[in-house]
Amino acid sequence: MHSFLLFSPEVAAARTAGKAVVALESTIISHGMPYPQNVHTAREVEQIIRDAGAVPATIAIMGGKICVGLSPEQLELLGSSPDAMKVSRRDLAYVLAQQRLGATTVAATMICAQLAGIEVFVTGGIGGVHRGAETSFDISADLQELAHTSVAVVCAGVKSILDIGLTLECLETHGVPVVSVGQPGFPAFFTRDSGFQADFQLDTPEEQASFIRTKWQLGLAGGVVVSNPVPRDAAMPAEEIDTIIGQALAEADVQGVKGKAVTPFLLARIKELTQGRSLATNIALVKHNALVGARMAVALGALPSVSVPA
Repeated sequence: MHSFLLFSPEVAAARTAGKAVVALESTIISHGMPYPQNVHTAREVEQIIRDAGAVPATIAIMGGKICVGLSPEQLELLGSSPDAMKVSRRDLAYVLAQQRLGATTVAATMICAQLAGIEVFVTGGIGGVHRGAETSFDISADLQELAHTSVAVVCAGVKSILDIGLTLECLETHGVPVVSVGQPGFPAFFTRDSGFQADFQLDTPEEQASFIRTKWQLGLAGGVVVSNPVPRDAAMPAEEIDTIIGQALAEADVQGVKGKAVTPFLLARIKELTQGRSLATNIALVKHNALVGARMAVALGALPSVSVPA
């Protein structure tokens, strides 16, 4: 067992019983939503996973350990603390060594999930190639992680603030398959359709699980993007959100917001400009992803496991 891993009693019991476990990131709690809605949403998402027959494992860095599964008190600390660091691959060793409080991004959660033997990870939207990356070189570490870390990531597509076309091109270059659920089109976080197509459409948990297991049985290491569109009644009008994102991006540029601060700034500003409607959409899509991810994890658990090369 990896010396840095600390399993909650619920997750430890699930591992012993061979029950499906679903990883959840913690940056969405610390940096993606305001308190106390972040903690309330995190608890609701965890319960959705339990109700679907799996066990939630929210991941965060606390006291020099990778905590796989959080207690209610730990969730409250993470959601209310202004000191939680946003942890990606480059930050993981520092936060552990310094025993800092850390919230894991998509990339770091994938790393921790693989260390913990968890095959399915649910998030809101993955990172990608930022608009203007041809000059800024601002490309999320999530894409590199998906290229070589063997965890299936359920998301509502790529965050709308990004260059979706270039992000999909980058995923293709790295051999990361992009699967859509319920439609051929690739979703764009706040909206159901980005104008781009996914590589494959697989609608049932059994189809998704069979595809993922086959990939890994072939020795093809790396992740799978399972893109699940936001529920229709919670989606935002594309023209409206595109205009608002354009305004938020311009403001970020004027204010000199760079690096890992860009996404939290944009999400907060979009929430203000939509008078909170974007937050409601964000919450709805995360809950929907949790349901799809839990069902997929249960289906994967019914198939023979396989060791994937690192």
